[in-house]
Amino acid sequence: MTMHSSARALKKPARLDDEVRFLRSWIEKPLHMGAVMPSGKFLARTMAQYVDVDSTGPVVELGPGTGAITSALIDHGVDPKRLVLLEFDPGFCALLRERYPQAKVVQGDAYRLRDTMWKVLPEPATAIVSGLPLVTKPMLTRMKLVRDAFNLLEPGAPFVQFTYSVAPPIPKSLPGVDTEASERIWMNIPPARVWVYRKR
Repeated sequence: MTMHSSARALKKPARLDDEVRFLRSWIEKPLHMGAVMPSGKFLARTMAQYVDVDSTGPVVELGPGTGAITSALIDHGVDPKRLVLLEFDPGFCALLRERYPQAKVVQGDAYRLRDTMWKVLPEPATAIVSGLPLVTKPMLTRMKLVRDAFNLLEPGAPFVQFTYSVAPPIPKSLPGVDTEASERIWMNIPPARVWVYRKR
């Protein structure tokens, strides 16, 4: 067995373990989970590319789960010390603390973002990356989350959200907000798109 194939053999079980963890959590609490499986590599990489690696402020990830997007952020060049991971599930929090010891892991409800984060962030965030199941929530809940996110972000910093839905998770034409979308990511199962919102 070559070194590459043995490394692949070691990597695969971790991915399977994560899928089992996700399924177990999804079965127990389907409405809290954004997906049945962790985000795919292509989707996670696409989300990470919208984050500025040269800035020094915090990068907040909402609903990191087992850390698929977290790993993509680090691979993209984001210093793990900048990461603030807000996760609802205590089991995933324990896993994230083990996998990303330099990141700050916060157990809490992202849909109560202002209450959860106002004491945690030492300065405005330079990006918020969300793996939350936004399309399962009423539009008012989504809008409140985005409003609270903009209050935590530096002006012009991105709120990055993926969706499996064809429609944007938040309306494209919000006053004072610039919106952009990635190409549809067909390599993800199911296919997904990344939406980025920036307050002017």
